[in-house]
This record gives sequence, structure tokens and C-alpha cells, in this order.
Amino acid sequence: FGLRQSLDTVGAFAGPLAAMGLMAVLMMDLRAVMWVALVPAVIAVAILALGVDEPPMARAGARKPGFNLSTAGALGAAFWRVAVLGAVMMLARFSEAFLVLKAADTGLATAYVPLVMVVMSLVYSLSSYPAGVLSDRLGRRGLLLAGLGVLILADLVLALSGSIGAVLIGVGLWGLHMGLTQGILSSLVADTAPDDLRGTAFGMFNLMSGVAMLAGSTFAGVLWDVYGSPAAFLAGGAFALVCIAGFVILPGGKSGTA
Repeated sequence: FGLRQSLDTVGAFAGPLAAMGLMAVLMMDLRAVMWVALVPAVIAVAILALGVDEPPMARAGARKPGFNLSTAGALGAAFWRVAVLGAVMMLARFSEAFLVLKAADTGLATAYVPLVMVVMSLVYSLSSYPAGVLSDRLGRRGLLLAGLGVLILADLVLALSGSIGAVLIGVGLWGLHMGLTQGILSSLVADTAPDDLRGTAFGMFNLMSGVAMLAGSTFAGVLWDVYGSPAAFLAGGAFALVCIAGFVILPGGKSGTA
């Protein structure tokens, strides 16, 4: 999962970097940049349609597809604890759009705004694979706690920053937090979900995380408008502290997850 996150984030690093170059070459023509961005999307769909085979998954006694109350129970208490933990983490780590807004408010020129995502994605990519390796050897809990600690530090830096350099340091810490936590959360879902409901488990986990991120981003936006950007980031840090406290509900699992 760490390797997957790392490779996934390479594109998230290269894309904004290419966008910066294209905006400079195309004289800030955002429409033309969007048309260029369509090309890798079409290539990805073609690879998925023509080059990716579904692994065989039918087996005797497997549950029929669908989601109902019995399926929810079959996912197990361990999975639901992980799902709730992930949702609370998404309340703490609201949308990365706020990082871009912070940089713009601090004075970063529009042409260089993608630099925010470049920095975050670069740190995210470089840290994801080592974090995955460490989680297999040392267990998930310690790295998740470290990742939440880094998020609190990032929120503090972003809340107090008054220069582009300080904002980029906060953005880098944000990317490190994601590298330390996102692949491990996926591993925990895989560890705790029944084999024949793993796809359902990932779907439910992502649904809960997405709703929580929407709620967290909405709340952060209100705080930003009413009290300013420091309040939004400090609230994110407070949610991260709540999440650390909630680690008492995190289940043990395979490969030293306890």
C-alpha cells in the first residue's frame, strides 16, 4: 500500500509542476492547460480498459454483492473502529485547497500556486513507501500516532505563518503526515475486513472519509471566513488531538498492527 501511494503521488507531483510550466508557456491560458490535462486521463482510461485484468474472485460460499444490515455486521467491529478513526482523521485533515488559499493569501503569485501541490506531493511520494515498509516491521499504531503529531505541527506552522517560506514548510509537513498515514489506513482496512468483503470495506471506508472531509472542509471554511485562516488550522490541530485520544479504540491486527 505504501508503494501504491508513492507511485500515485508521483503523478500528483508531476501534474502541478507541468501545469506551472504550461501556464508560463501558454500565457496563463487555463482552458488550454485543462485540455492538456485531459490527455493523461484518456491514457489512464485506455490502460484500465485494455491492459488491466480482474483477478479471479469467485469462490464457494462467497457473499452476494450488495450492502445491507447483515453486510454491515459481517464487516466486523474491528473494521468499523478503523473506519470511524479514519473519518475523524479526515475531519482533522480537511481539503488541500486550504493550503493553496493560505499560500495565495500570503502573497504567492497565481502562476506559482501549483507549487504548493508540488511540494506537498513530493514529500508525500517520498515518504509513503518508507512508511509502508516501517509499518510492516514495526506496526501501524506508532506511525499513525507520529503522522497525527506531524499534522498538528503542520497546522501550527500554517496558523502562525506569515511568509511564503513558512507556508511551504507547513505544506511539506502536511505531505509528510499524508505519507505516514494514508497507506497505513488502507493497510488497516485490508487487515480488518473479511476477504470476501474487502471491496465493500474500502468503499464504505472511503464513503465515510469523504463525508467527513466534506464536513471538515465546510467547518474550516466557515472558521476561515469568520475568524481567519489561523482559526481553521488550529481547529484541524484540535481534531487531530481528539483522534490521538481515540487511539484507545484502535484494534490490533495482523503484522503487528497493535
